[in-house]
Amino acid sequence: MILDVVTVGTCNMDFILKVPSFVEPDGEMYIEKVKKIPGGSALNFAVNMSLNGFNSGIIAQIGNDQYGDIILKNLDQKNVDVTCLNQINAETGMAFISVDNNGKRSIYSFIGANEKLNLKEKDFDYIKSASLLHLTGTYREVAHEAAKNASLLSFAPGTLLSSFGINKLDPVLSNTHVLFLNQKEVEILTGMRWDKGSKFLIEEKVPLLVVTKGDKGASLYTKNEIIDCSSRKTDVVDTTGAGDSFAAGFISKWINGHKMDVCLEYATECAGRCVGKLGGI
Repeated sequence: MILDVVTVGTCNMDFILKVPSFVEPDGEMYIEKVKKIPGGSALNFAVNMSLNGFNSGIIAQIGNDQYGDIILKNLDQKNVDVTCLNQINAETGMAFISVDNNGKRSIYSFIGANEKLNLKEKDFDYIKSASLLHLTGTYREVAHEAAKNASLLSFAPGTLLSSFGINKLDPVLSNTHVLFLNQKEVEILTGMRWDKGSKFLIEEKVPLLVVTKGDKGASLYTKNEIIDCSSRKTDVVDTTGAGDSFAAGFISKWINGHKMDVCLEYATECAGRCVGKLGGI
């Protein structure tokens, strides 16, 4: 298979708990609904790219257990290539996500097999075979090595990688063609207010920056323009995976040469559909 996109990052089993409200310490709350579904930022992106009609592959680690088997089966059903998805002698990563009636979340994560991800020569060849590499939710050392082998690179560092700051992430940022951040992540990464930090990133670090702003939509920055896109009014059920759906929607248009406003509008539309249900896929 000739791959359009390869994603490197986390692969989990998500346990989503729909609750009326969050509990205080030593409190107790009943659960209205439980949904068990594959998740993790890399899996969410890879699946969404496949659903958008692209040949999509993933590099990640899962456990040799029942949850790993469920993930493998799900990705096969979604036509995601799993050549470099390794099942190892460890527990599959898990996320326990409480979602209240306003769509707000509380997340407890178990890293599990994700912690053991180390790229090998076959992974580098896999990355080189694809038109684009998407990096999300992985370790800094893995991100550095993967970025060196990408023809085109989109990067969604999330809160964890953003916390390393610009200097430590520069080996990745210097190879990045599209950077995805939310407002909080811009501030964490740059140490500046999000609007000033966004301008700094586009002037000094990356050619294209997309900043998501929750229910206020998103903004796109290049050296020549800023494009804003408002989000449609949506009844928010769960924001899990919304950023991954947004990024996949954007890349699916951008990689085919669509105008920036079209890319941004479609990405916002994809995120809007995602938040209307429980789970990221």
